Amino acid sequence: MNERERFLNVMRFKPVDRVPLWQPLSVWDATWKRWKTEGYTNEFGVQLAGEHSDDAPRLWDFLGCDRQDEVGIYYGFCPAFEYEVISEDDRLLTYRNHEGIIMQELKEGRETSMPHWLEFPIKTRADYEANKFRLTLNFGERFPRNWNEKCKLWNQRKIPLRMWADREGGFYGPQRNLFGVENLSLLYYEDPDFIREVIEDRAELMVQILERILKDVKFDYFVFWEDMCYKHGPLVSPKIFKDFMVPSYRKVTDCLRSHGIDIIFVDSDGDMSLLVPLWLDAGVNGILPFEVQCGMDVNYFRKEYGKDLLMIGGVDKRAVIRGKKSIDEELRRIAPCVEKGGYIPWLDHGVPPDISFDNFLYYMDQLEKLVSGKL
Repeated sequence: MNERERFLNVMRFKPVDRVPLWQPLSVWDATWKRWKTEGYTNEFGVQLAGEHSDDAPRLWDFLGCDRQDEVGIYYGFCPAFEYEVISEDDRLLTYRNHEGIIMQELKEGRETSMPHWLEFPIKTRADYEANKFRLTLNFGERFPRNWNEKCKLWNQRKIPLRMWADREGGFYGPQRNLFGVENLSLLYYEDPDFIREVIEDRAELMVQILERILKDVKFDYFVFWEDMCYKHGPLVSPKIFKDFMVPSYRKVTDCLRSHGIDIIFVDSDGDMSLLVPLWLDAGVNGILPFEVQCGMDVNYFRKEYGKDLLMIGGVDKRAVIRGKKSIDEELRRIAPCVEKGGYIPWLDHGVPPDISFDNFLYYMDQLEKLVSGKL
């Protein structure tokens, strides 16, 4: 069974030789730096040098992880805003990023800290109208120049191909990046027609991009991006979500299903439980990454929604920080869900520098046993 067959069968609750063994979503730069002080280069018999983008593929090959490929099309403003340094001193860097957000970061420690978001690109309807030219298909800039060559390879693939619309493929998260949380929250009440128009424009752009992609290649699964929840629930009420966002979700999911793509995930941190039934109603049938510290328990959701819900994630990264005993307990906790299908175990976020290289290797070794039915 190849990697693509394995993935599709798990997602469709069909028999597999084993469940996919996936590498983490991301490894922090600071984590790579820590691991380089802990002797991980010796694990491979080769000296790994350079940035994490060079190290990662060799590490995942060494660990025997299942591969997948990515249709890396950007769904945001295109042309993007030009990067601009606003101010800089010995301690702080303030700049405008490609989304038009003015951000401030520590020059030392930026790998382990979040930036401070100072100003957002859209404050008024006039601002939005002035930037709508960025919300077009714009194939020449949005798609890679070697698109045709990529599609030829993808159409012969034996590994899963995903379309993850990261940071721009959704109906809350991308709008928050335009307006900021506070201003966006007010717009639902002060100018609902405006924010509805913004959301509908996003859906229209997503459909245009998808229709263009699907002329040339059919990917295996799609991932919306939202990051619209925190530890105690969503940042908007279920009523607002249903009224403003569900119709646009449905427009995109209907487009995907019309092309035979029926594995459709949404990515959000935090406690998503109040929104899961609404996502299901909107045509989304998968959730990731199930952040355990926010109460997202894959065993509960399997019991609650049965085979209607697909799941990726749900392995508590804090257990990997604590060490071998905690890792074993955590993997035993999720084992029943692995056995039932429709679920791929994965760390519930990236790998922070709190995780030692020894703990990470032990975790991956035990995870391999779990997905192979040998734990």
